[in-house]
Amino acid sequence: MKILLDTCAFLWLTTDAPELSDKAKILFQNTKNAVYLSSVSVWEIIVKQLGKLPLPSAADDFIKQQCEKHFIEYLTLDEKAVFQLSNLPNHHRDPFDKMLICQAIAHDLTILTSDKMIVQYPVSTAW
Repeated sequence: MKILLDTCAFLWLTTDAPELSDKAKILFQNTKNAVYLSSVSVWEIIVKQLGKLPLPSAADDFIKQQCEKHFIEYLTLDEKAVFQLSNLPNHHRDPFDKMLICQAIAHDLTILTSDKMIVQYPVSTAW
């Protein structure tokens, strides 16, 4: 399985937060799964750390360390994904979530998310 972590899932998985489902932990830890963090999530984490997101170190250092530690690959945002945006229903306004959905559709990924808004879209999800 090819898994795209939503931003909260990345933060919860890398800190072993209690919000994680057992299924999410199993999917994340299964070495047969390819796990990706989007450049969109990197952007979101950095923006939110400038506001109020508490992290143990600077966002860029934290993200790099956690991706290396957990063998998470980066997924860049490309035109193939962006072009999916015009096909999405307008269930909510979060541009970060919409781009993750577009990437998942464009690259045949399953989004690991507990977000009730994301599961309303025509995209594969797991939690």
